[in-house]
Amino acid sequence: MEFSTQTTASLHQIKTAALAVGVFADGILGPAADIIDHASNGALREVLKSEFKAKPNTHLVLRNLPGVAAARVILVGLGKQGSYNAAAHAGAELVFANCCVAASLAEGVSTLAALDCGNSTLRARSRATAMAAGRAIYQYNATLGKQDREAAPKLRKIAVWTPRTQATEAQAGLREGQAIANGMNLTRMLGDLPPNICTPTYLGNTAKKLAKEFKSLKAEVLDRKEIEALKMGSFLSVARGSYEPPVFIVLRHTPAGLKPAAKNRKAPIVLVGKGITFDSGGISIKPAANMDEMKYDMCGAGSVLGTLRAVAELELDREVIGLIPSCENLPSGRANKPGDVVTSMSGQTIEILNTDAEGRLVLCDALTYAERFKPAAVIDIATLTGACVVALGHVNTGLFSKDDALADSLLRAGRDTNDSAWRMPLEDAYQEQLRSNFADMANIGGPPAGSVTAACFLSRFAGSYPWAHLDIAGTAWRSGKEKGASGRPVPLLVQYLLQA
Repeated sequence: MEFSTQTTASLHQIKTAALAVGVFADGILGPAADIIDHASNGALREVLKSEFKAKPNTHLVLRNLPGVAAARVILVGLGKQGSYNAAAHAGAELVFANCCVAASLAEGVSTLAALDCGNSTLRARSRATAMAAGRAIYQYNATLGKQDREAAPKLRKIAVWTPRTQATEAQAGLREGQAIANGMNLTRMLGDLPPNICTPTYLGNTAKKLAKEFKSLKAEVLDRKEIEALKMGSFLSVARGSYEPPVFIVLRHTPAGLKPAAKNRKAPIVLVGKGITFDSGGISIKPAANMDEMKYDMCGAGSVLGTLRAVAELELDREVIGLIPSCENLPSGRANKPGDVVTSMSGQTIEILNTDAEGRLVLCDALTYAERFKPAAVIDIATLTGACVVALGHVNTGLFSKDDALADSLLRAGRDTNDSAWRMPLEDAYQEQLRSNFADMANIGGPPAGSVTAACFLSRFAGSYPWAHLDIAGTAWRSGKEKGASGRPVPLLVQYLLQA
């Protein structure tokens, strides 16, 4: 995709295949819509009287308006002006982008970012424009036969209409949005691939390909023997049940010119992603219905790879390290059994009461490994608990942290990118539920507060640095007719890193 700014004041003279203008449900026209209305002798206001109600997520295509050079004017409904906010703007941009894709258009101009909404900046609104376009052109064809493949979207260029004095700000937002969209689409593709293709080895090869594509990235993929040498007994216990070999991926972004011994060098930020490429539950096997969706249990790993891709594209001036413990969780004669006790890399022992609580067993060793980097902060991302879906549904990612500053930064980043999170409790009183008579801790704490006790388990391995846990079980993918990975929380993570 190519993004640019369009700074001419003569909006009606812009030649384009599609020109997006926003209109409010209460009959109020935005500045751009008002220009087009005057140029077309009141055509827009006439349409608003009866034909178009301007409700959110709706549009109307007007072709060959008199006095307007654009081949199509796309009226995008914004809802009531008093309710218009950043989330509504992002939705409006997606409506326009989807319209362009559906009509097989190669380019378009959006005026939507020029509309003020709440406290958002033009940079943020332009970022949303690029993210929407990237989302609209995502297409999964990897395992479809040629006869079933849809033609690739033709959309290649989107311009944002803005005053000349604000073009630089808009361009910065477009650049960020494009990188985030590229990262999200990588994350989505990895999640959508079937588990017989997207294996731990495939994730490792993806990290290596990213390192070849971007000079700032360096990939290291540890195999079983190297993982054994690190004494990651908890992680390896999960991997035992599968013939697919486990990998431990280290993907580092190092800014150009950064010297490890420099006095002004900032401590790195570490992202840890759960990489269970298929989760059957193991011996504590899951119900058959919807088990196919457990290919998405590696979306935490996918989001780390997508975020590092975006960070490298943006040439972020901050060291970022991605850690991904990846394996399958399957039942076999070698698999974990309820009642087994394993020893983690930290030396703490764990009684496995439920083999389907395996995500925390692979993450805990990665969190211990992260200590060697003396990080400024560590954030783990995991499709960890069904309990989080019960608590928060599919709207908010669950955020757990005892560090108020870190939690606030992540929440703000989520708000800024419409990739929202909600802070959950992480009090010591919940730790009692993890008590075991036969090990230092159990890997589950029972049904009450299941997402909280899972976070409490992880906290026992993250005591030496500021740490936050993102439970994306409810936000990483969609079920039903629109089944597919969402790419979340790549926007949240990238925005946090930009602000860190």
